This record gives sequence, C-alpha cells and structure tokens, in this order.
Amino acid sequence: MSSSNRNLWVDYLRSSITVLVVAHHSTLSYTTFASFNKTAYILSTHPVVDTKRWIGLDIFVNFNDIFFMSLMFLIGGLFLMKSVCKKGRATFIRDRFYRLFIPFLFLGTLLMLIAYFPSYYLAHESTDVLAYVKDFFVVEYWPVGPPWFIWMLFLFNLLFVWFYSPLQKASEKTGIYFSVLKDKPFVFFSILFCLIWILYVPLAYKVGAGTWTGLGPFDFQLSRIFLYFGFFTLGFLIGETDFNNELFSTQSAIVKNWRLWILFSLLVFIVVTIIGKPLILLEKNNILTEFTGWLIYYSFYIASCILSCIAFLTVFRKFVKTGETWLNSLSENAYLIYFVHYVFVIWCQFLLLNVNISAITKFVVTFIVALSLSWITSSLLRKIRIVRKYL
Repeated sequence: MSSSNRNLWVDYLRSSITVLVVAHHSTLSYTTFASFNKTAYILSTHPVVDTKRWIGLDIFVNFNDIFFMSLMFLIGGLFLMKSVCKKGRATFIRDRFYRLFIPFLFLGTLLMLIAYFPSYYLAHESTDVLAYVKDFFVVEYWPVGPPWFIWMLFLFNLLFVWFYSPLQKASEKTGIYFSVLKDKPFVFFSILFCLIWILYVPLAYKVGAGTWTGLGPFDFQLSRIFLYFGFFTLGFLIGETDFNNELFSTQSAIVKNWRLWILFSLLVFIVVTIIGKPLILLEKNNILTEFTGWLIYYSFYIASCILSCIAFLTVFRKFVKTGETWLNSLSENAYLIYFVHYVFVIWCQFLLLNVNISAITKFVVTFIVALSLSWITSSLLRKIRIVRKYL
C-alpha cells in the first residue's frame, strides 16, 4: 500500500510484525530447547540447529510465539468487508485466489524446496537433488514452513465471504458497542480475555498446546485454530467500524493508555515465563491438580497474548503520524519478505554452523542478512509485471 493510505499505522504495524517474524525464525537455531531429528527433519524444532545456544533467545521466541500470529490474523481481517463491498464477492474471491492461494501453493512450495535442502544435507550428508525432492514430498510430507499462514488466511477469507450477508447484518451493531468500549479499556480487555480464553484453552487442553495437523502443505496448529479465527473475526468486526475515529482514536482511553498496555504486557509475560516450574512443583506435591495448573498457566498466557496485541496496536496508532520513505518501502515489500525470508534464514544459519562465534552474534548476523536479502529480493521481484499485479 502507498504511503498515502489513511491507515498508514496499520501498514507499518503489519510490516513491523513481518520483521519480527524474520527475527523470530532467525533465533530458532540458537535456543536452548532446539533439537534436530535426522530420521525425519520435519520433526526437528527448526530446519538447522546449531551447537551455540543462549537462553535469552528462548525468552524472545516465547514472547513472539504468544501473540504475533494472532495479531497478524487480526490485521488480516481488518479490511475484509470493505474490500468485499468494493469488489463484489466473485471478484474478491478471484483476487484472494491469485494473491494468496496461488502464491502459497506454487511459490511457497518452490521456496520451501530451496529452504529445506540444508536440513536434508545435515540429516543424510547427501547432495542428491532428486533424492531430496522425493524425500521432501514422500518422507517429510511436503513441509509448509511459514506460508501456512497464507493458506489459513485464504481459508478464513472464503468462510467470511460465504457467510457475507448474515455477517454484514450482524456487524451493523458492532460500531455502537466499540464506541462504548473505546473509553472503557478494562471492560474491553475483560471481554476479549473471556472470549479468547474460551476459544483457546479448552481445545489446547484437549489436543495439546503444540499439536499440528494437516495434509501435505495444508498444515496448521490444531490447538490454535479457534484462537486465530477469533482474532481474525475481531479484526473483521473492528474493520466494520470507523476505528480510526472510534476504538483506536488517538483520543480514546484505549490508545491514551498505551504506556499501561506496554507495562502490563511485560509484567504478565514475566509471570508466564516464571510460573511454569512452580506450578509443576505444586502438581508434583499434590497441592494442585494438573488441570488446575493448566488453567492457571494458560489464563496468564491468554492475558499476555491480548495485552501484547493491544500494546502493539496502541503504540503504532499513537506514534505513526506521517510516512517515512524506508518504512513505506518495507510496507510495500512486507508480503514478499514474509514469503522469501525463510530461504535466507535457513541458508545463513547453515553457513554459520562451523563459525566459532556466539549464539547472539549468529542470530544478529542471520537476522540482518536474511532481512536485507529478503527486502532486496522482494524489491526486484516486484519489478516483474505479474508479480507487481498480484503480490
């Protein structure tokens, strides 16, 4: 989007979260919990795992993992209804098909084939490309990598277009509710907490918090399917209102309290970080049941997710006033950066395996190189006419 977009702060927020995604993946070789499975590298915690580790990166990874994809889905729903109204359902579906599904299936697969080759080499010590391709599709079952977000976003778009008419009628009253909530930040948070808790905690307890499932590249985190759909729905409902002048007006109590959102998000995340071991100890001593411990931990987890999302939203709404050339460029290239960055992240981590420097230095090098090359690649790809048209 151009720098003249009236929702410039949303554009900058989206692109900043994309940068955070690149940083997140750049850390995963160097966390203390990283492990590599030579039998099936898709079962590894990350495609390339280094011997250099730093626990500080664990904290960074956990902080991101709690909230940033939820926020991405919220942003993904913000302009849905306005786009459908402008284009019509048929044209909207066609555009989403070309912009999301086709790039996911073909560009995503090609990029993941390039990205995962170092994993195959580390597992088999072979550079046989044909054997690798066969292993990729048959043994590893077509690893999806970061593009999983793209196909799920496409699916959510289809679901909302399918139920377009009833949703349009139901959303007509949301402006009134959000208009009231804009000056009641605690009530706003409490309502979100209850709704998101219901969408996430029971299912996560039932299937396991880290459970993924799917067929081929259509892979997703089962425990978070309702969580992500809930945030996407929230984005859709907010987007149906004049949120720049209502819920996220710079004069609303929600935005005015941006400092408190940051403070509480950090405090609650600290609780999430330190509460795990004490709860396990209480369970072992039969002071708490496993179920009670789960409820306590994931209640703080949900609070951390919501608080971090609101903190990012309010900070960007508060401080993004005018466009900057380099931020405009980042915003314009964010979608393709998301697509291509994994290739540069994995190969950079692979090339740094035998370099004797600290984990934090390797992370910084990987992040800077991957982001820079992704940005350059995206800028070059966007010069291609068909890419510029659809991506």
